[in-house]
This record gives sequence, C-alpha cells and structure tokens, in this order.
Amino acid sequence: MQFPEGFVEKYKEILGDEARDFLASFEEEAVSAFRVNPLKEEQLSFSDAITQTPWGHYGKVSGKSPEHATGLVYSQEPAAQMVAQVAQPSPGMKVLDLAAAPGGKSTQLAAYLAGEGLLVSNEISSKRAKILVENMERFGATNVVVTNESADRLVKVFKGYFDLIVLDAPCSGEGMFRKQPDAMDYWSLDYPSQCASLQREILEDAVTMLAEGGRLVYSTCTWAPEENEEIVNWLLEEYDFDLLPVEHINGMVAGIDLPETARMYPY
Repeated sequence: MQFPEGFVEKYKEILGDEARDFLASFEEEAVSAFRVNPLKEEQLSFSDAITQTPWGHYGKVSGKSPEHATGLVYSQEPAAQMVAQVAQPSPGMKVLDLAAAPGGKSTQLAAYLAGEGLLVSNEISSKRAKILVENMERFGATNVVVTNESADRLVKVFKGYFDLIVLDAPCSGEGMFRKQPDAMDYWSLDYPSQCASLQREILEDAVTMLAEGGRLVYSTCTWAPEENEEIVNWLLEEYDFDLLPVEHINGMVAGIDLPETARMYPY
C-alpha cells in the first residue's frame, strides 16, 4: 500500500518499534463481524456454531440473506462496535447519536434502550440520512427519530436535553485506509488539524445539548492525536467535565498520555 507523504514518518514517531506491525496490518484483510438484533431474537435461524464473542459474532453475512433483510443481524466490524458498548445507555434514557450514518452505532444504542426512552439519530448528509433511515427501519426500533440537521440547528431545539450524546466525529479517516484506499487522497500532515477544528465546533453544540450530569462519548476512526487525545484535553480545559475511564477490552490500549481513554490498532 502506498501511504500519503508524511504518514509513515508520523506513525514511526508515535508508535516506535510497533510502527512496522501497524503499517503491515494495512495489507491484511479486515476482520468481519456482525451483531444479532435483540429486538428480533425470536427470528433467530442461523447456526449456533458461529463463533460468539462478548461483542458479537465473527464472520460475514450476505446483504441478500433473510437475516440481513429482516434486520435480525447487522454487519459491523468489532472496533466499530466498541463505541456503543462503552456508551451502554440504560432503558429510558434520552440519547443522541450526533453523526449516525450508516446506522451501526444507532442500531446498537437502540438495542441497549430496548424500546424505552428516546434515541435521536442525526446525520447531516441527506444522502447518508436516507441510508440511516433504511437501516433503522430494518432494525425495528420504535423509539427512534432520524433527523437530517447540522449540530448548530439541533442545539436550538435540544438545549440541555440528552442524558447521553455519542459523537463518532467526522475525521481524517486514517482507519478507513485499508477498506477505502481512496481516503488517502484527502490526507496530508495538516489534515488532522483541520478536522480537529470542525470537531471542536460540533462538540461545542453537543455540550450545550447535554443535560446536567449527562455523559458524552467521543470517538473517531483515525489515530491522529490531534483529533483524539488533544480533543479530550481541550474538552477538559474548556468545560467542567470529569473524564471517566474506558475499560480496555478487545485489544484496546491506553490513549497517549491519557490512560483513561482507549485506542485500537489493526495489529
């Protein structure tokens, strides 16, 4: 794989001796996995022999299979499943998934809510919002509202409203290089800092929508410290927040200089 200029040097500096394994992992096939929809478990029909882990099943499910078409299963890589597993809303909570498409995290959050409370699944892109609607309808959750708004418009309606806000933020997409190599076309050494500026703007609105005592779960699909640990440090400096520790499961390691946070690498 031909990485963008500066990418290799950056992660050699960050990862040291582990950089070789990190860079080699991009040539390997991503791990496929899926989750069973607890709202439709009475429809369960696939083999119990499929390997089960605490976060889901390993393996691929065809998009044309009855299990997928009826919403019994949702294909989602293990790393992507960790965000909602960390958030784990309780039934009855008011939850906002601020950048929700295509719906993996929202379907998982809806499963935790078990039909009680409210989930607002928001996506700013109209095209991606349509995909989000399709996936949420297939999943069968009845306490979900899908919105197609920017954060600065949502905040006018939902000030101080949500018990939990999940923001899987728009980012430089380094974690997508293996799956979508064209994501490398946008990358430069300055790009993570540019993305961090947008992330801070969105988070300012997210914080305003959080109820007193509420929780904010922030994640990205990139490894750039500018978009991760530096964003968390900014939140702690700007707002009266407590940083809650994330349990390091499924290959997670401590964040850079922030052991309460978690990182996942593909090796």
